[in-house]
Amino acid sequence: MRPVPRSTWIVAGIIFAAALLLGLLSLLAIGLHVGKGFFVGLLMAVLPVPFYVAFALWVDRFESEPPWLLVLAFAWGASIATFFSMLFNLVLAAPFTEELMKGAALLLLFLWKREHFDNVTDGIVYASMVGLGFAMTENVQYYGAALAQDGAAVVFFLRGIMGPFAHPLFTSMTGIGLGLARETHRAPVKWLAPAFGLLAAIILHSLWNIAASYGFAFFIAYAVVMVPAFAAVIVIAIFSLQREANLIRAHLQSVVAEGVLSGEDILVLSSVRQRLRVSAQALFTRGFGHWRARRRFHALATELAFHSWRASREATADAQAIHASLREAVSAARMTACSDT
Repeated sequence: MRPVPRSTWIVAGIIFAAALLLGLLSLLAIGLHVGKGFFVGLLMAVLPVPFYVAFALWVDRFESEPPWLLVLAFAWGASIATFFSMLFNLVLAAPFTEELMKGAALLLLFLWKREHFDNVTDGIVYASMVGLGFAMTENVQYYGAALAQDGAAVVFFLRGIMGPFAHPLFTSMTGIGLGLARETHRAPVKWLAPAFGLLAAIILHSLWNIAASYGFAFFIAYAVVMVPAFAAVIVIAIFSLQREANLIRAHLQSVVAEGVLSGEDILVLSSVRQRLRVSAQALFTRGFGHWRARRRFHALATELAFHSWRASREATADAQAIHASLREAVSAARMTACSDT
């Protein structure tokens, strides 16, 4: 895995600093609005987040995205998107401003870190992180206000149990659009898919808000629109994972011929189940060190496959040098992972 350039850390540092400042300002505004229910509302909003994040990352099983980028996406949703949505919601409809602010994070990653935004799977994962961050901060306000009126249990059930996937679902529409744009060679799709994805996000968000204003209509919309939409995103993610498996299989065949990998390695690397099996076997029969070595081998081989895929689509001046470096790293990692000691 290649080192992160210094310029990337500078940009990331600026974004994190902005996120910290705007996040504090957002929480201050919420605290002043909800009063004494703020701290309990904050606790209620934060506690379930690790479980939701773990579920979102379940999708990201072949080519795991860098943790710092996932944290950046979450921080953007929890602070930057929230802050500007609070400002612009005063003059514009919430579904439009909120999906635009959340979508801005995805567009930034799409343009800035293209090597980590390859397909629909990545779009869904990043969108889920942005959406979960946004929902967390928004829930502080809803829970805090509900506590002041003794209605926290109902609000927590609706937002924390029934609807924790709402914001990730809405923003996943934009993520899917950008993912399709990344995968396709067709110029019209590159432009239209993100636009239609954002439009779908705004429409879903609008339906959710409208239904929530009409009591029982919310449960009808939930069952007829939101649950099927969520299921559709899961199906899309599963198909995208299969496409990733096919990509890995196809783009590692050349290094099999070179003796870097074996046919059995390809079978393992292109199957989530087989990866889990051999990783668990390494852990329970040979210890934590071998488990880490096996995981590193899988990660490097996957990076090599995706680099080969990117190079076949958008050749760069240093593509051959990067390929050679990754190939050597994969060969060394395989020797360590498959060694008997």
